[in-house]
Amino acid sequence: MPTDATPRPTIYDVAQRAGVSKSLVSLVLRDAPHVSEARRDAVLAAIDELGYRPSRAASALASQRTRTVGVLIDDFHNPWFVELLAGLRSVLDPAGYTASVADLALETASGRKPVDGFLAQHVDAIVIAADLAPGTLERVGVPIVVAGLRELGARDAGRAVDVVAGDDELGGRLATEHLLRLGHTRVAHLAGHSGPGDARRRGYESAMLAAGLEPITTGGGATTEAAGYSAACALLEAHPHVTGIVAANDVMAVGALAALRERGLSVPADVSVVGHDDSPLAAYRYLALTSVDGHSADVGAAAARALLRRLDSPDAPAHRELLALDLVVRGSTAPPPT
Repeated sequence: MPTDATPRPTIYDVAQRAGVSKSLVSLVLRDAPHVSEARRDAVLAAIDELGYRPSRAASALASQRTRTVGVLIDDFHNPWFVELLAGLRSVLDPAGYTASVADLALETASGRKPVDGFLAQHVDAIVIAADLAPGTLERVGVPIVVAGLRELGARDAGRAVDVVAGDDELGGRLATEHLLRLGHTRVAHLAGHSGPGDARRRGYESAMLAAGLEPITTGGGATTEAAGYSAACALLEAHPHVTGIVAANDVMAVGALAALRERGLSVPADVSVVGHDDSPLAAYRYLALTSVDGHSADVGAAAARALLRRLDSPDAPAHRELLALDLVVRGSTAPPPT
């Protein structure tokens, strides 16, 4: 194995050690067919003995691809994206692609345009898991896959953009119907404005109206913990007799838990709370948050597969895939107080 004091082995060193040509080493590195098993084994043994690592830059120049995918998420503070990235990497890593991740909120606050940043890196494709300004994707010349129900402007929607998402409207219904089945009739929604957030609000409203109940919605801006806290405070001020809260996501639900605790209300004895995303937060025993499982890892894996198909067939018709969601019931929900 090489050390810091010795030069890095090159493809020529591998060829010399294996007793083959440089071209044959390149064929083995590309897993090309029609290479005899004996020669392939000799090359792989030489690579292992020398500790050779192919140059990504050289491979990119040879193939006209960087083997890099840009992934744009909306906010690093929201842990929902952890499973999404795990799903993406479960497909991209074996295919030889590296994910380069950017945070839309952070990049925008710094005055940078993350999509332009990805293009400057010469990424082969981009996964969008954030809501962008209309027209952002209009002149992007690489394949795009949207992860989640993101709003696209008319100019963006005109291009072949594949979409893979969880059925967030179904998720909003599942969360609300769970509380209704428990016997709650005064159920409110903490809304967040985003593609997924808007769909979850529609699901909540449809479930309430189907039950003959009046929807109660607060919020509608950011989907952060602070926004959840503020929306819950406003809700409890205007509707103090609410016994159930459906939050647009788990971090907003955590904000609601803080607002309830400040008012001396117990969860779930006084008020039941449901989140969405089933992020790592929800499973913490201290929170034990009932939450809609958005199957983020499955969305990520499906988005990666769609992206690889798009790279192979750039002119294929746009593809849309909607995954069914489930509710994970934990300790934050119970029948309403009597």
